[in-house]
Amino acid sequence: MTAKRLRRCSNHLSRRGNGEHRRLRRSEYIEGADDAIAYLNAAAETGDPALLQAAIGDIAKACGMGQIAKEAGVGRESLYKSLDREGNPSFRTIVRVVNALGGRLVIEPTPATV
Repeated sequence: MTAKRLRRCSNHLSRRGNGEHRRLRRSEYIEGADDAIAYLNAAAETGDPALLQAAIGDIAKACGMGQIAKEAGVGRESLYKSLDREGNPSFRTIVRVVNALGGRLVIEPTPATV
């Protein structure tokens, strides 16, 4: 993820705090590129596709789902549903969203187990 893209996300998050009591969301704890990358990597390392999908959704919410949907070429409401833990996005949607977030997918060999 590019630092510039996620810095914009951080600025968006800091503007949302208005002191009112509201339901906490995971996306409110993502404060910058390091947090977002660590969160996505931790989700990916579990091997649970639904968890990784939800984590991508959390990052997209933190960055502004409407803007990410526009950049990914998908509808905002459709993206919310797709990235929910119960959603079923296509691989193409996942790749487009990751790209819109300023990231890229990398395939690495699994560590050898002895």
